[in-house]
Amino acid sequence: MRGIAIGLAAGAAMLLVAEARAEDLYRGSNWAALSGDRKASQPGDILTVVIFQAAEATNSAQNSSRKKTDVAGSLKAGGIDEGGALEFGGGFTGRGEVRRSEKLVTQITLTVREVLPNGDLLVEGEQWMRINGETSRIGVRGRVRPADISSENAVLSSRIGDARISYDGRGFVTRSARPGIVNRIFSFLGLG
Repeated sequence: MRGIAIGLAAGAAMLLVAEARAEDLYRGSNWAALSGDRKASQPGDILTVVIFQAAEATNSAQNSSRKKTDVAGSLKAGGIDEGGALEFGGGFTGRGEVRRSEKLVTQITLTVREVLPNGDLLVEGEQWMRINGETSRIGVRGRVRPADISSENAVLSSRIGDARISYDGRGFVTRSARPGIVNRIFSFLGLG
């Protein structure tokens, strides 16, 4: 009878150990196929965005106007011969042109914030850099389709839906590029 009790206890212990091993061997959220690459798919996952944005704009205007008014008269009476003329005139020529060209090429790693019901990923992130006294911030936010994510877990910025890409800088270079106070006052008054 003692042998039966030991056998039952050993069998129960083996069943408990076998269940624990089976539970520890496989977890669906951490398992990846041997032939697949790990891509961002859940909140908290990270995703690299390759930003290549280029924009160029030109705006020009030309205005020209001329006006001339002539008034002339003469008087002849006897030995008097007088003549006179009066001219009014004015003119204006104006021209303005604005050209702007921008290019931003960088990489930034974003975090998946939410998975939408259709499977798209809402991603968001920012990167701060301080180089030679100039602080720059790059921020990206938008929606990414899983099909657009490459095998390297990266996506092009042109493939981000509802993309909001911001690039701000502060420091010596930014301050030097701003017009001075006198220029800003003249510009405000329409004199510059």
